[in-house]
Amino acid sequence: MRLTGHKIAVLMESDYYEPEILYYQQRFPEEGAEIHFMTRMWGADKQTFTGHEHQFPFEVTRSFEDLDDRELGEYSAVIVPSGMVADRLRFTEDPKALPPASRFLKRAFDDPGMLKGIICHGMWLAAPIPEVVRGRRAVVHNNLLGDLRNMGGIYVDQDVVIDGDLVTARTGNHCHLLARTLIDILAQRAPRTARVAA
Repeated sequence: MRLTGHKIAVLMESDYYEPEILYYQQRFPEEGAEIHFMTRMWGADKQTFTGHEHQFPFEVTRSFEDLDDRELGEYSAVIVPSGMVADRLRFTEDPKALPPASRFLKRAFDDPGMLKGIICHGMWLAAPIPEVVRGRRAVVHNNLLGDLRNMGGIYVDQDVVIDGDLVTARTGNHCHLLARTLIDILAQRAPRTARVAA
């Protein structure tokens, strides 16, 4: 299995696109990777989210807010999925403060050794931190063309675009292409858990 030892984080909230999330849940472990679904826990031990199309329940027990730098550094990739997940995650109680999920994504972007996979409307989560995509090549859902351009990103009309540690995909229906691209890149790298433990 090509990704044995790799850990991949997927951010979650309600109104997720069921085919995409269920695909990740199966596909990455097929290659030997650990996949961890994370969210803002709001002080609870677990959160149950519902999908957009079929209201399929999905339970999450991991918080991205609790990860220290060492723990975050063990992840080979972070995925911001499609659907309304990013819009829900970018809520902030304080209009003067970054949303916690955008702060988490900024931390991931501060680590160029970690892949960032952003698909479809997932780019919304980067809107409060436009510097992470400014000047970078990316693809988004057609509804987000203005958002990407306002953030200073360079739109590329392809289903998947690779720009260094940023891998973007057009829509949730392209999740298999995003996953395959991340898998192919990570298969050429040693797991980060081994590097952190060394």
